Amino acid sequence: MKLLEHGSSSFSSSSTWEIHGVGGWATMIAVFVILLWRLGRLIFFNRFRSSSNSAPTSIYASSINPQFRTLEIIRDADLKALVEDLDGKINPNERWDNVVDKRNDSVYYNAKCCKPKDGPVKYISVTVFENCSTEMLRDFYMDNDYRKQWDKMVIEHEQLQVDESNGTEIGRTIKKFPLLTPREYVLAWRLWEGKDKTFYCFIKEYEHPLASRKNRYVRVGFFRSGWRIRKVPGRNACEIKMVHQEDAGLNVEMAKLAFAKGIWSYVCKMDKALQKYSTIQNSRQGSPASAVTLVQKVPPGLETINITDSSSQLESSASTGQSNGRKFSRRPSKKFIANGLLLLGVLCLTRRHPPLGANVAMAYIFKKLRKRDASSSSQSRRRS
Repeated sequence: MKLLEHGSSSFSSSSTWEIHGVGGWATMIAVFVILLWRLGRLIFFNRFRSSSNSAPTSIYASSINPQFRTLEIIRDADLKALVEDLDGKINPNERWDNVVDKRNDSVYYNAKCCKPKDGPVKYISVTVFENCSTEMLRDFYMDNDYRKQWDKMVIEHEQLQVDESNGTEIGRTIKKFPLLTPREYVLAWRLWEGKDKTFYCFIKEYEHPLASRKNRYVRVGFFRSGWRIRKVPGRNACEIKMVHQEDAGLNVEMAKLAFAKGIWSYVCKMDKALQKYSTIQNSRQGSPASAVTLVQKVPPGLETINITDSSSQLESSASTGQSNGRKFSRRPSKKFIANGLLLLGVLCLTRRHPPLGANVAMAYIFKKLRKRDASSSSQSRRRS
């Protein structure tokens, strides 16, 4: 027992191996195997972590979330509602205002809007581009990398995820607006192909784990948009009809006024970019997986047979003066301009533009004082 209590310290190496015999060799082999296994596991996990850290931002559904394949962010029901909106099945209780109706030799644009009881302002627009195919117009609208070149509002875009099972794509876009904090859009979209090379797209907001919120951006919490691209009958032209709603945290009246004043120049810039896109498109073959490469077919019976030119209907309606609702005022009232000046002044002050904000606010106050002086002088004349 004393020998056992002293242990290996009282034995030489040779006597130890003589006592343990084969059992000593087995213990050493077992320890050696365990060390090799742990070392191999450590090397494997280090390589895995380095490869995952160096992976690009764009990833596929199978590598991030196995349940994403069964989760339909955008369903066929969304396409059905979009088709109904595009076909003019509008709520009769909604009052629509005509916003813009302009054209030049290569593009035509018409837009109208309404304010639903629940939700942000809703826009319906029709744009007709001359001398282009539906496929080129589809690719142009879906090419976010090219959009960063001609659309100066887009300062950043990245693809986050693509679900190859149903063609849903998720991306993140940053847009800048004058005197405002940049807006962050995290959106999911899906594309369908219908009859005669007609294409549909539905877009909505989506919270994605790779797009964490940041203080320097304002995340757009509500976004619903969709469009249809099709050929114009009897002409070498294509039409895109769009339904759009979003809540970017802007004042409703100021946003409507800015849209009415700036949308036509934006459409003209878009038309020039489209004319240059044919040469750029040919050099971008072999693009990665996206909603365009994974376009889905429109389910049977969902697409209506209606090939009437929307732009022709709008032109005839505008020429006869028969429109659904009152026309959007191109010259806002004096009260609206004054309130707009005050709002812009407060906005500039809150957005770290104190000199500009003070000047705008002083212009508003000065206008109010002049109005009061004029009204008081007119009343004194009447009394006299």
